[in-house]
Amino acid sequence: MFAVIRTGGKQYRVSPNDIIEIEKIAGNPGDIVELSEVLLLGGEGAATTGSPTVSGAMVAAEVVEQKRGDKIIVFKKKRRQGYRRTKGHRQELTALRITEILTDGKKPSKAAAKKAPTKTEGETKTAPTKPAAEKTAETAEAAPAKKAPAKKAPAKKAAPAKKAAAKKAPAKKAADDAAPAKKAAAKKAPAKKTAAKKATAKKAPAKKS
Repeated sequence: MFAVIRTGGKQYRVSPNDIIEIEKIAGNPGDIVELSEVLLLGGEGAATTGSPTVSGAMVAAEVVEQKRGDKIIVFKKKRRQGYRRTKGHRQELTALRITEILTDGKKPSKAAAKKAPTKTEGETKTAPTKPAAEKTAETAEAAPAKKAPAKKAPAKKAAPAKKAAAKKAPAKKAADDAAPAKKAAAKKAPAKKTAAKKATAKKAPAKKS
C-alpha cells in the first residue's frame, strides 16, 4: 500500500518503512507525527483519490532527526550598475520514517516516545545524617598530621660588617698618601727647567771684539 501526501508545499509518494526528508516540522527524534494531507491511496485494487484530500486517511511517521540541507549559493547581478550580491542558504529539514498508512479515521498504534521524568526539588533525596561522634572520629582519621613549624635561621651578627669597613679604611689612606706625592713631583718639575736654562746660558760663546 502506498500514499501520496502533501507537506511543506511538496508532494511525496510514501510506503511503510520509507525514509523521507521534508521541510522542517516540530518534533524531537523518536516522536510520532501525523500527516493528514493524503491526496491519493493505492496498492489494493483501484486507487482512491481525494478532492482535494482523502477523508479519514492519515500517514503516521517517526521523527528520525532534525538536520540542514546542503548549502546553495544565491548570486545577484545588475550589469553596468556595479551591483553584485552573494548569499548562502541551508534549508532546515526533518527526516521521517513512515510507520503506518491509516484509513477510516484510525489513530496511530505507536504512541509518541515518552521522556524520562525529571526529579523535582522536593523529590531529591537527601543523604542520611551521621551522629556528631562518628563525624569527629572520621575527620580525625582523615586529617593528616600537622607538620612542625620550620625553625627560623638565627640573625647574623653585625660584627663582620664592621671588620669589613675597617679593612676598607687603609685603602682610602693609601690613596690620600699618594695624592701629596704627586703634588710634590709636580712642584719639582719647574726646578729642572731652570737648571737647563742656566746650562745653555754658560755654553753660549763670547762675542768677538
